[in-house]
Amino acid sequence: MLLAHDDTGSGTPLLLVHGFPHSRAFWSPMVAALRELPDGARVRAIAPDLRGFGDTPARAPMTLDQHADDLVALLDHLAVARAVVCGLSMGGYVALALWRRHPERVRALVLADTRATADDDAQRAKRVELAGVARAQGSGAVADRQLPGALGKTAREGDPTCVAGLRALMAGASVDGIIGALDAMRERPDATPTLAGITVPTLVVVGSEDVLTPPKDARALAAGIPGGRLVEIPAAGHVSAWERPHAFAAALAAFVGGLDSSDDRGVA
Repeated sequence: MLLAHDDTGSGTPLLLVHGFPHSRAFWSPMVAALRELPDGARVRAIAPDLRGFGDTPARAPMTLDQHADDLVALLDHLAVARAVVCGLSMGGYVALALWRRHPERVRALVLADTRATADDDAQRAKRVELAGVARAQGSGAVADRQLPGALGKTAREGDPTCVAGLRALMAGASVDGIIGALDAMRERPDATPTLAGITVPTLVVVGSEDVLTPPKDARALAAGIPGGRLVEIPAAGHVSAWERPHAFAAALAAFVGGLDSSDDRGVA
């Protein structure tokens, strides 16, 4: 199954993997900001909808491993040998699964507002409860549950357009996609043991107001990866690329622009 996707620009391939319960539209403000930057103009932004989100149908299996394999199939379709893989939140889990399964396809990693550890019992129970909310009340109720934790205090209190836009994006997710993603995240393995084996340049990004995967967790994630770098975005929460797209784009452009061009085998 070919993922619905946007493919814009030319240069270093950048695979943008959205979080939960988002779609590829999540990345639109950040990609627009990226295009305003000199380094960003030399990036090919590829933003897919994962199974069950946006314009990609919900079709089993919807595991993190299947999402990773779907992304590689998309890269094959686009004749991209290697890409900089950038995943936010759930997208970070998918990015780590892609590295574990297909390291030869990863030029570099960007892990944003995410963690390597598996869910604990309390987190698993919350995912089961949220799946029940989705079944009984629909996507809008899930969006209302997720919104306070997703956004930082700055956005919640001072940016109603940001809040309304994210709420609409999440409420537009399919119930099947939501439930499939919750199951996949609940059952994901602990990726911590794989961190020491990451051999590509890796950037960890976190919003300073992220309460779901806070800066202390991001620091631990970056420290566990050889040569891992950390950027903390002020006045942003768990969806830092949505809340502060220009700051996120600047960090991303600087990272991608600094990759060794002599070893850039991005396009087959």
